[in-house]
Amino acid sequence: MRTLALLLSSLCLAACASAPVEEPAYTLRSSDGAFEVRAYAPTIVAETTVGGDAFGSRFEGFGPLADYIFAKERDGEKIAMTAPVTQQATTSDAWTIGFTMPAAYSMATLPAPVSSNVTLTQQPAHTVAVLKFTGLATERDMDEAKRTLMQKVASAGLVTKGEPVFAFYDPPWTLPFIRRNEVMIALASAN
Repeated sequence: MRTLALLLSSLCLAACASAPVEEPAYTLRSSDGAFEVRAYAPTIVAETTVGGDAFGSRFEGFGPLADYIFAKERDGEKIAMTAPVTQQATTSDAWTIGFTMPAAYSMATLPAPVSSNVTLTQQPAHTVAVLKFTGLATERDMDEAKRTLMQKVASAGLVTKGEPVFAFYDPPWTLPFIRRNEVMIALASAN
């Protein structure tokens, strides 16, 4: 199943690789190398929750989300691929994987997911601390990036809320040293 999900994600990303990919809008509040504070506009996210390890869950969760945006199990138009694919721990062995919907859509204009495994969530405007990192985003890479982010947040005197969210921007065949990955955490106030 995991091999099939990886193949599916590779094919879907390959189909979208030549087209420009929309990213969520934000305003840069501050920047210090790989560490940034960003204010994001409201967004809608299609999400699914899957079990397993951090790396494999990303590929497992991609399938149902790709089926939704590419209208595999529903009527209506396809939805353009966006970046990044996000991943957030929900328990010690479960992860929520998400795609941000293009800004042109609202909750009223998005087609309803057919699968009960996919939900649409309206996220309000929010401010986050972000750390950019490269690599395959293995569990070790993710843990190290999270630890570095939290050190920078503490040094900056920022107050966080919630759990970190990981963001992955590149297709699977991108060389590890040029991959664009991020870990972000919501801030309790706009600071």
